[in-house]
Amino acid sequence: MEPFYFVFAVVIFEVFLLLRTAAVVPQQSAYVVESLGRYNRTLDAGFHIVVPFWERIAYRHNLKEQAMDIPEQVCITKDNVQVGVDGVLYMQVLDARLASYGITNYQFAIIQLAQTTLRSEIGKIDLDRTFEERATINSHVVSELDKASASWGVKVLRYEIKNINPPADILHAMEKQMRAEREKRAVVLTSEGERDAKINQAEGEKQRVIKESEANRQLQMNQAEGQSAAILAVATATAEGLRRVGEALSGRGGMEAMQLRVAEEYVKQFGTLASEANSTLVIPANLSDIAGMIAMATSVVKSQAASK
Repeated sequence: MEPFYFVFAVVIFEVFLLLRTAAVVPQQSAYVVESLGRYNRTLDAGFHIVVPFWERIAYRHNLKEQAMDIPEQVCITKDNVQVGVDGVLYMQVLDARLASYGITNYQFAIIQLAQTTLRSEIGKIDLDRTFEERATINSHVVSELDKASASWGVKVLRYEIKNINPPADILHAMEKQMRAEREKRAVVLTSEGERDAKINQAEGEKQRVIKESEANRQLQMNQAEGQSAAILAVATATAEGLRRVGEALSGRGGMEAMQLRVAEEYVKQFGTLASEANSTLVIPANLSDIAGMIAMATSVVKSQAASK
């Protein structure tokens, strides 16, 4: 039985040496190897041999991007309002040696530095601006943390504020202010709408009056042109009639016909006057007066025809 125990002990010892000797580093990881308590080398991803009892793996670091929750803390704004602010920080280990020997616990240090930097940035602005200046605050925090963590072999990639929680009374006051602003905007929009409606109505009335005046002017112009054309037509017709009468009088037998026409018209009008009731007529005692009147009218017509 003693040889069996001896072989078993040798196998156990060899397995122990193999475990202490062989080192398999996962992808996106880095192991820091110390030799007799001093830094020796950094192992990258892959299979490595470590000298037992002489070398040991002292630190194991994850080189992936890490997200760390920044606990909520009370910050005081520039206008002396206390707000609770929390966030999340994204970082990555770039140098495993500096991350091992540059600081005891880089994660704890970065969290504390992020909180102090955030309190400083919040204290520079008023409460109303904290909600709209998140991007600026985040960039300032990342800039300050990146400067401090450079000596720790850590790169701070970004910082994001998750929540900004003002006190209950401040929230109530902000809700009142927001409600008042909305009511104010509603009143302003209503008044502007009424003003625009009145302006549009006045503009429409103005256009209507202008159109009506233009229509009246055009109507008057058309009527005037029509009357002018009518007067011109009447005058033209009268002139043409007179010209033809004159031509007829200057022709053969024209004067005799004219005398006959005048006599007929005289007799006709005389008969009309005599037929009307309550009419008093003065009849010439001498019929030759009638012939004289006709002769006078005839001589006037002759003189007019001779002048033409």
